[in-house]
Amino acid sequence: MNDYLVKTMTDEKDIIGVACVTTSLVNEAAGMHHTYPTVTAALGRALTGCGLMASLLDPEQRVAIKLEGDGPMKAVIAEADGTGAVRGYAVVPDVDLPPKNGKLDVSGALGRNGFLTVTKDLGFKDPYRGIVSLYTGEIASDIAYYYSESEQIPSAVGLGVFVDRDGSVSAAGGFLVQSLPVSGDERRIESVISRIEGMESVTTQIREGRLPEDILKTIFDGIPCHVIEERPLFYQCSCSRDRIEQAIITLGADEIRHIIEGRETVEISCQFCGTTYAFPREDLEHMLEEMG
Repeated sequence: MNDYLVKTMTDEKDIIGVACVTTSLVNEAAGMHHTYPTVTAALGRALTGCGLMASLLDPEQRVAIKLEGDGPMKAVIAEADGTGAVRGYAVVPDVDLPPKNGKLDVSGALGRNGFLTVTKDLGFKDPYRGIVSLYTGEIASDIAYYYSESEQIPSAVGLGVFVDRDGSVSAAGGFLVQSLPVSGDERRIESVISRIEGMESVTTQIREGRLPEDILKTIFDGIPCHVIEERPLFYQCSCSRDRIEQAIITLGADEIRHIIEGRETVEISCQFCGTTYAFPREDLEHMLEEMG
């Protein structure tokens, strides 16, 4: 099944909900980065959460999240845009922790002390950046806490990644529900909260064959609402040789001279997809000439 998301809004336009399945793209990311099961769960949650956040943006806009803590994984980074493209990586992919309460210990891998940084490129001169302390290290609650503290938007976030014994992902997905800044019915909002608290986990629902629209039907049961968008989700890196070249130039002339000292070729790999770009010494010297 292809990954995709569904976005719904109540007819009163006071609550918006997004649900998605990301099993394929999380599997692709885990294989690409050779992550251990606990890190697979953490990276999968970050990718899914970032994809949900990007669903609230226009196609040409982007969002990036960085969760960095005091755990052995150190940090997990994810980026997504309004077209459905998602990419990400964990700083330390081979963290192996014992289960906690029968589940993969994502908060133990990331750590409870640290920060969540959200950067949004909305097409303005400068990107928007918000930073909050980690709330639990479980990623879903950290994203919800960010919306509440940094953007003052009451939100509920659920993220799940089920990793099988062989390390593959059999289910991944999530939901994001927000109360919009209009005068809404408190009883309707409380009803939505109650259903979220009472429903099965995201991975349980996906493994039972339920689709994003089914998850939203459960959340908004009995509340008039309508689908406003369906969008594919997929793992796609935006790196290119030109982008890497621009990144090298930003290092400055002194750093470039230091890099090429004693080397005939410099190889630089993209952290998001592993693609390696080779720059012969003469190419880097030409960059220095153009920099003056």
